Amino acid sequence: MIEKGGYIKDILCADVGKAVDAHGWVKTRRDSKGVIFVQMNDGSSFADLQAVIETGAIPEETLRLVTTGACLRISGDLVASPAAGQAVELKAKEIEVYGEADPASYPLQKKGHTMEFLRDIAHLRTRSNTFGSVFRVRNALAQAIHLFFQDRGFLYVHTPIITASDTEGAGAMFGVTTLDLMNLPRIKEGDRKGDIDYSADFFGKPAYLTVSGQLNAEIFALSFTNVYTFGPTFRAENSNTPRHLAEFWMIEPEMAFCDLAGNMKLAEEFLKSVIGHVMNTCQADLEFFNKRIDDTVLATLEHVANSSFEHVTYTEAVSILEKSGRSWEFPVHWGADLQSEHERYLTEETFKKPVIVTDYPESIKAFYMRANDDGKTVRAMDVLAPRIGEIIGGSQREERHDVLLDKIRAQNLDEAGYGWYLELRKFGSAPHAGFGLGFERLMLYLTGMKNIRDVIPFPRTPGSADF
Repeated sequence: MIEKGGYIKDILCADVGKAVDAHGWVKTRRDSKGVIFVQMNDGSSFADLQAVIETGAIPEETLRLVTTGACLRISGDLVASPAAGQAVELKAKEIEVYGEADPASYPLQKKGHTMEFLRDIAHLRTRSNTFGSVFRVRNALAQAIHLFFQDRGFLYVHTPIITASDTEGAGAMFGVTTLDLMNLPRIKEGDRKGDIDYSADFFGKPAYLTVSGQLNAEIFALSFTNVYTFGPTFRAENSNTPRHLAEFWMIEPEMAFCDLAGNMKLAEEFLKSVIGHVMNTCQADLEFFNKRIDDTVLATLEHVANSSFEHVTYTEAVSILEKSGRSWEFPVHWGADLQSEHERYLTEETFKKPVIVTDYPESIKAFYMRANDDGKTVRAMDVLAPRIGEIIGGSQREERHDVLLDKIRAQNLDEAGYGWYLELRKFGSAPHAGFGLGFERLMLYLTGMKNIRDVIPFPRTPGSADF
């Protein structure tokens, strides 16, 4: 095990003259007269460590195995580097080869591979510069999320992955079953004759992979006040767009004694905090994205971190869009959901900063959102950001039992299945609110990457469950 201080990121900052053991994988090897230069990386930093191997210092039979992709330990002394961009380099005294890599078949010999090619070698793409940076940023972002909520006294809740409830009420859920799919038990009589008999299944009823931890988080919020979830969620949408995954991670805080205004305030503070943390801890990686992926990354992140978010109602937003003079791909009218083109117009051209849109029509939002007194809208909010559009969705929750019951019945949802959710409103109900943020959607924003498959370690999409 490498001890703290033994990673390449630490070695690069160590003093000249220090004896070190460097472990990692060879990125490149360059032979020159009387000397060999080896670039190696252990994943701890964007920068590689250059090892210099002088003629005669290492046995020839070992040097033959020092090829791109090989895993090594190089021991030696740090010396001042004459090369630009690096303070030190490692003068090799001893090399141990842990794992060889055949240069004729190792797929990362050359630069400039397409993202599609790298997706097909997910077991090796993490060694490339792009994906090294992606997953260091992902790690820093996850850390920032926990720091943000823990510093504010939120309780971290592990909500179930298997559930019998559809939080969004919109279907598209993966079923979970132990039944023999080639010989399904059927109900033999009554109104449901011929339907699958789930009483014979593991849970005795239909069960699914969760689309959200929100409903379970509400249970905890009504006992612990402020809570958050951060875990995997699943949607069985047959979509192959660059913005959709079948398995993705969600951050979902829930706060008791909180209204829509408090929800908006927390969402803005959250985005600014986690973006700031990543900018402070992953500077070299973000500079790489800005140079190689999207030259607006740094400017956009700095703008969001330093902007005061605009607040508009849905009705005001629709009015702005209708008066824009634009010919929209998706026509704008009151009652229609806002599309990406509308969201980007509001953030990039109208206000030129992040925008929080509130008070959407009840007909286009989920059943659990608190109804406004106008009888038409609910206390919903979407946080829109330049370049990507919606990045957070949330609402004040409906805490009134009878109003929530009417909503469930109006949408023909399973009243019995939501019995426990309704009961929360009977015993010590309280005003509460929360929001959801797709972790990978925020990763796209931070990195400028164009396809959501490239910001998650192992993407799950229709027809693809490899690795």
